[in-house]
Amino acid sequence: MSTPVIDARGVHVHLGASHVLRGIDLRVDSGEVVALLGANGSGKSTLVRTVVGVLSPSQGQISLLGSPLGNGVPWHRVGYVPQRVSAAAGVPSTAAEVVASGLLHGRRLALPRGWRRQVREALDQVGLADRADDATGQLSGGQQQRVLIARALVRRPEVLVLDEPVAGVDRPSQEAFAATMTRLIGDGLTVLVVVHELGELAGLVTRAVVLRHGRVVHDGAPPRPHPDHDAAGHQHVHPHTSELPVHSETEFGLTDGPFGVGATEVHP
Repeated sequence: MSTPVIDARGVHVHLGASHVLRGIDLRVDSGEVVALLGANGSGKSTLVRTVVGVLSPSQGQISLLGSPLGNGVPWHRVGYVPQRVSAAAGVPSTAAEVVASGLLHGRRLALPRGWRRQVREALDQVGLADRADDATGQLSGGQQQRVLIARALVRRPEVLVLDEPVAGVDRPSQEAFAATMTRLIGDGLTVLVVVHELGELAGLVTRAVVLRHGRVVHDGAPPRPHPDHDAAGHQHVHPHTSELPVHSETEFGLTDGPFGVGATEVHP
């Protein structure tokens, strides 16, 4: 068998006194689009943060692109978008400057040659090339989230890990995100994405992993559309709706991590 892009085995994570992840096994192969689903507090965000090295497992092993965490993982081949982090947070900056920061990782303290072209290409992928020189504070919440996605894409990663990438953003931004993901997945990008509903990604997801109380309770075909619609007439997709309500994950803030931006969970 080929080497998995993500390989987590027997992963346990404690946050303070809370035992958040309890023996998680997760394998993601090249070209897969895997959705992580589950109720608020089920451990979805904790799992992705552990996969990308923001958190350390208290037990178990994780490998990315064939390398164990902390032992030569090629982070420049990994794109990560944390949940609910404003692109306008911190020092005032333009959209292009935020995206360019994605090229600074590890010991790299200077931007590589040709960085301006890479930044423009990444912004173009999310439909914001014309806003490159605008201050992020002038952008809508959905546009700011697309800037953060562009920051992950500027590395031209082989695997993209996203934590609730469209939570709370407007419908045009959701559609723009789905269009971007369709192109990237068509080019062979591997994706692990936390969502509270499949929504615009329903036709792209190849596999769903459902967490409940820190354990995997489903790993297989994505859930089918639920027959109910919301007040706006949108159809939602929920796994095991009768017993496992799906909500958005917890709030996040900024912290250090292998990507220069991580996430600090208020609740697991």
